[in-house]
Amino acid sequence: MPQITGRECVSRRQRGRSLPNDVANGGKVAIDVTSGFRLEWPITDDLVTLRAAVRAFGTGAGLTGGRLTDLVIAASEAATKVLEHGGSGTLIAWSDPGGVSLEIVDATGVLTMAYLTVDPDPDPLTGRGVAFWLMRRLCDEISFDDSDGISRLHLRFHYRARRNGDRRMLVRG
Repeated sequence: MPQITGRECVSRRQRGRSLPNDVANGGKVAIDVTSGFRLEWPITDDLVTLRAAVRAFGTGAGLTGGRLTDLVIAASEAATKVLEHGGSGTLIAWSDPGGVSLEIVDATGVLTMAYLTVDPDPDPLTGRGVAFWLMRRLCDEISFDDSDGISRLHLRFHYRARRNGDRRMLVRG
């Protein structure tokens, strides 16, 4: 499987170039994830490329199948929420022996704890609350921190999925 480093991804993106075509088009590419490596990706309206970068990172970190799909969907939903509410920010991904973490940093602070404490079931007619309802089901752990005026949503994925009743949501504020 071809590999590209995360630094290459970020530097190519920052120079106005997109990822290699095989990544951007959903190709099976893995980012070479080594100990301590962090992928940082700007949250822009180019969600296709963001999802490709997250998929490549997750593959390189060892996620497969449903766990990899969960990671990509949750990252996309979180980034979409930042954009929908007029924010801007960065998605940061890293891995450790227990799993993969995503941190969505919303520099404008538009994401608040209120979004995570919505009713247990979203409104099927309006679609309100669906993204965070979905994230609560896909992620093994969710934490939120806005203590310094910058919103940080941390999504954690274990290599093995926990049973739904074992999921944890932590709040710092």
